[in-house]
Amino acid sequence: MACGPASRKGEPIQPAHPGRAAPGTGRDDGEVTEAAHPHRNRVTPFSDIVAIDLRGAWLGNRGILHRGTDIVRHHTGIAWIVCTLDFRGRRVRQWSPGHYTPLFFHDEAVALAAGHRPCAECRRPAFRAFVGALGPGPDQAPPRAPELDRLLHAQRWQPRTGRRVHNLPWAALPDGTFVVHDDGPALIIGDAVVGWSTHGYRRPEPRPTTGTARVLTPPASVTVLAAGYPVQIDAAARQLVGQPETRSSTDGSNSSTER
Repeated sequence: MACGPASRKGEPIQPAHPGRAAPGTGRDDGEVTEAAHPHRNRVTPFSDIVAIDLRGAWLGNRGILHRGTDIVRHHTGIAWIVCTLDFRGRRVRQWSPGHYTPLFFHDEAVALAAGHRPCAECRRPAFRAFVGALGPGPDQAPPRAPELDRLLHAQRWQPRTGRRVHNLPWAALPDGTFVVHDDGPALIIGDAVVGWSTHGYRRPEPRPTTGTARVLTPPASVTVLAAGYPVQIDAAARQLVGQPETRSSTDGSNSSTER
């Protein structure tokens, strides 16, 4: 999948966060009955699609998820991508019939935690950096987009229960990884764990040095981060832990927001 239309068939809405109904629905049987305000088009680290005011630095694509102005499915297909907000002047209107549903991420770390990967069209350098950091496949060549999508989908999603969470050692987690901490999503930056909410990043806490973390970011993406992929992290999170804002993405983006 690239920056364009996708199939209408897809996975019904179900709780991506284990034990929680899909936000805004109060149920998990696959239909949304009322349109949300603001629009329900932001993605959380749990991969839920929610209606919040938090601005987006990146565009997401999981296919056609809407009917009218309602989100009626969680995803279509297995290609979940992260796109730039503007590419060659192409702009897809929200809720456009027959076109993919534009989604938005607070930063690239949230997008990777939700299970997305860089688009191979509008973010070609980032895609190449991502697959290069992942390492060669069985044929000793970098994985192609369909192979990467199959790997990520197996690591992020279970058809009957929704979102997967992985148990990994705290000490092995690189910056940019999202974990479940105090029952909510939190970002690893250096020696800190920075909580994330629908209002943005909040007060950091010391990062545990021993034991096992419940990790949201798929293991393949954790491998990419550990290999040095320069994930874009919102400036507010870096400021909370005393790091300077940097242009960290391979395609030169920082914390720009949707227009």
